[in-house]
Amino acid sequence: MLNQVMFFLFGAMIVIFSLLTVTSRKILRAAVFLLFVLISTAGLYFALNYNFLAAVQLTVYAGGIVVLIIFSILLTSHVSERAVMAPFKQSLLSALATVAGATLTLMTILQFTFVPNAAADPHFNITDVGNALVSYNRDGYALPFEVVSVLLLAAMIGAIVVAKKEKMLKK
Repeated sequence: MLNQVMFFLFGAMIVIFSLLTVTSRKILRAAVFLLFVLISTAGLYFALNYNFLAAVQLTVYAGGIVVLIIFSILLTSHVSERAVMAPFKQSLLSALATVAGATLTLMTILQFTFVPNAAADPHFNITDVGNALVSYNRDGYALPFEVVSVLLLAAMIGAIVVAKKEKMLKK
């Protein structure tokens, strides 16, 4: 019973704060609402006893990504700056694309037959996952992780440079 209550509580928080994130006109508030969405997602993982995934969600997304977003907002714009409202036609097309994407996703999930994996290795544990994440061997993920982190850093620096140039041109 408690698990169901926690699921609906976290689910409602995720839906409410997601809507607030995309409808807020103040960009810093939107980033804070996104933080609440990510923390609620970690709460769902904790309720499902996926403690490792919940810890990764809190440290990487809620801790790292949101802080990075907030820093980039503070570096490139004023906190009191308000986002401009999209024209009605663009809002309508966005809503249609969202409904189409949600419909396609739900149809795909409902048509898929989920079967338990009888061939799963019963001796596979979290230590193997950790070793794979830090390994450079054939089944390791350390090199792709580092490549993606360098790519994200380059994208962030490029976004800051472009935003600063636009500010300089406006003055």
